[in-house]
Amino acid sequence: MTDKIYLKADHLSKRIKNERVLKDIDLSLERGYIYGFRGKNGSGKTMLFRALCGLILPTEGTVEVGEVVLGKDVSFPPSVGVLIEYPGFLNGYTGFKNLKMLAGIKGLISEEQIKASIRRVGLDPEDKRKYRKYSLGMKQRLGIAQAIMEDPDLIILDEPTNALDSDGVAQLKTLLLELKGKNKCILIASHDKEDLDYLSDEIFLMENGEIIGHEMMEGTER
Repeated sequence: MTDKIYLKADHLSKRIKNERVLKDIDLSLERGYIYGFRGKNGSGKTMLFRALCGLILPTEGTVEVGEVVLGKDVSFPPSVGVLIEYPGFLNGYTGFKNLKMLAGIKGLISEEQIKASIRRVGLDPEDKRKYRKYSLGMKQRLGIAQAIMEDPDLIILDEPTNALDSDGVAQLKTLLLELKGKNKCILIASHDKEDLDYLSDEIFLMENGEIIGHEMMEGTER
């Protein structure tokens, strides 16, 4: 892998039972860019994201992040933040308590850093409401906070604008562009063409588990 390429999928395919859900996907992605993935429900976007962050192993091909191969050298990318489908947290705890427990797994960040991440998505880390009392938009914001709180190099977000109001979408856009400026490799899947076009440097089009095309957005420099 060249010095510039950070995430590489090489002939990535996945079979589940008798169905080939990912088909011979090649990707070479760099840090400092936002990559959009567009396609209808069932086109393979979520399955691809699962493979790129090590949640499923390919049937054929490889995924390499940095200098390591997933499923061979490591199980998961060494520095990754992920939000795929609906956020899953414990209903009986506050948002802060949920993130504190997750952060305790690696022990990389302080309580103040957790609180700062919660504020960055427009939530109050001192809110005493339990997660079960959160609105759908608040749950989505907490899921985004979880994905970014450890300052990962690779950020993978599946439909991050789900349930967000206009203020939440605006905050998310600002946050992602800020993270791009910090040399993160960011992958986003979204049904919202306008949001995806606004954020992305390059967009991949998916259909039936394949990448059927891609477009470089105006102004993107390589």
